[in-house]
Amino acid sequence: MESKGLEEKFLEATKAIIKQGMLPFPLNETTISIVKNIVGENEKELDLICAFKKKSSQTMDELKQSSGFDEDTIRNLTDSLAKKGLIFNQPNSQGVMVYRLLPFMSVGVMEYRFMKPLTYSQEEKELARLFSKLVDEIKENLKSNYENLKQLLPQLPPTDRTVVHKEREDGKKIRVVKVDRSVGDYEEVILPSQSVEEIIMKFDDIAVGHCFCRQKKMALGGSCEFHAPLENCFTFGKSARHTIQQGFARRVSKEEALEILRRAGEAGLIHKAYHPNSLVDKPETSICNCCKDCCDTFRLWREGAFPLINVTHHLSMVEEERCTGCGICVERCPTGSIGIGEKGRAERKEEMCIGCGVCARFCPEDAIHMEVRERRVQLLPPLA
Repeated sequence: MESKGLEEKFLEATKAIIKQGMLPFPLNETTISIVKNIVGENEKELDLICAFKKKSSQTMDELKQSSGFDEDTIRNLTDSLAKKGLIFNQPNSQGVMVYRLLPFMSVGVMEYRFMKPLTYSQEEKELARLFSKLVDEIKENLKSNYENLKQLLPQLPPTDRTVVHKEREDGKKIRVVKVDRSVGDYEEVILPSQSVEEIIMKFDDIAVGHCFCRQKKMALGGSCEFHAPLENCFTFGKSARHTIQQGFARRVSKEEALEILRRAGEAGLIHKAYHPNSLVDKPETSICNCCKDCCDTFRLWREGAFPLINVTHHLSMVEEERCTGCGICVERCPTGSIGIGEKGRAERKEEMCIGCGVCARFCPEDAIHMEVRERRVQLLPPLA
């Protein structure tokens, strides 16, 4: 039976973790149970987590002061917590090691824990169940604060950036139309990398792990509707070095990375790039290759848990005279932006299109092209 002291430490450690990241995690039985599942009864690890209550990123000297532990103890504890997905421990640009406490989700515990190959043990299945329960609780909280979210939506940072598909299913290039900027507007805009291949070629350190969304769904007894390949979650630079060191991912060459991305494209997966602090002018930290069935970003938006906020530089354009109304684009679109209209032809809602190009890739009539247009897509979650 757990002592009162240990229960108090679980509570305090959970308080420290829920303060991390941008999502509003509750302090409740579910989040405390997640900490118990990951940390177990290691009191020193709980104490070290609590040392991050006032500052989420600390150097060794700062941690020695905030935790009261000596250097060797801190190094051992942070190494252990990093392998559990709770600590990011990499040197900064000056070469100083920085230890950062990670959130439960949105680049944190959930992603790292389900990024490595799973054995589908009872512990992994229970952790997947707890995260699923946590999302349900967040969803209920959002419903009661929906009007506030409406007001906040324009101020929220984007979750990711869509990188457009370049080829059709038959191997031919997707037609891309560049639209002239308005007369009198001479501002020069430097776009971030517009192909996944271009992103790959920028980095020396590249790692690939398993899709945490698909693996989590499988741990809950589900399967991917699109039978998408599992190993196509990329990290770059510092993030790649971290995932490799902790056993979450494996190092790959540029050539292997490009081959994995080619297969992801053939499967019709949506390429999503992530940037530090959502700043698209900063180098990418990772690429996800997502299907609309398993991807948490799409699924949690559809289920009413989180808004969908995306930066894109493309917009799909349907050419009605070529369209036969086959509906393939409707099946493939991750946000439901395309439907079949009264004329029996595809129609696209601009405000919902994230510019991924999957519709254009699979259109058998080549009736969809992509227009270059810098946009921010922000969609409130539907209320069930």
